[in-house]
Amino acid sequence: MRRIILSSLLFILSLSAYSQTSIGIRAGYSSASYSYRPAANLRAVSVSGISAPTYAFVFEHFNSKNAGIELNIQSITLGFAQKNEDSDPVLENITELNYLKVPLLASFFAGRSGRFQVKMGPHLGYLLSATDVQREFTNPTKPELPTYGGEEDRPKKLMYGLTAGAGISKLFGKSTLAGEVRFSYDFTNPEGQDRVFDISSTNLEFSLAYLFQIRERR
Repeated sequence: MRRIILSSLLFILSLSAYSQTSIGIRAGYSSASYSYRPAANLRAVSVSGISAPTYAFVFEHFNSKNAGIELNIQSITLGFAQKNEDSDPVLENITELNYLKVPLLASFFAGRSGRFQVKMGPHLGYLLSATDVQREFTNPTKPELPTYGGEEDRPKKLMYGLTAGAGISKLFGKSTLAGEVRFSYDFTNPEGQDRVFDISSTNLEFSLAYLFQIRERR
C-alpha cells in the first residue's frame, strides 16, 4: 500500500512539473458546407456554405510533457448559399447563422520549441443571430432551405458537434505562435418547425493563434 501511495504521489508531482498555462487569441477564416433532406423519403441535397472570418479567446493548459487541454470561446459565422441553376442569371438564397462556439479539445504535441499538435474533442454553441442576407427565388417543385432570419422562423439555438485539428507552433520565450487547420462536424439542425426533415453541416477553419504563458513550469 505504501508503494502504491508513493508511486501515485511521484506520478502527480511529475505531471505538475510540466504544467504550463497560456492564454491568447486566435483568428482566421472559416468555410461551411451544408446538406439537407427536404423529407424523409428524399435523398440529401448538398448546398454551398458561407465563408467568413472567425475569432476566439484561447485558454491552453498542459499538465504533462506532451498532452493537455484547450478551451476556446469563439465567434463564428455559418450558413448556406443555395443556388437556382435553372435561372438565368443564377439566383441565390443566402442565410447567415452567427454562433458563440465553445470547443473543448484534448491536445497532443511532439517537439520542443517547434511543435506539431493534434487536437480533438466536442464543441457546444449558441445561436446569437440569424440573417437572411438574400432571398431571390422559391421553387414549389423542389423544397429549398427555408428562411431563418424572420420573426416567425424561430430557429433552434443550440449547436453541438465534434472538432478535430492539426497544426504547428513555435515557442518564443513565453510566447507561442501557432498555425492550425480545424475540421468540425455539427449535428446542429436549426430547423425548429419541421419545414425540413434534417440538416447537417461541416466547417473547415484556417487560423493563426498568439498565446502568452501566464503560469511557468515548476
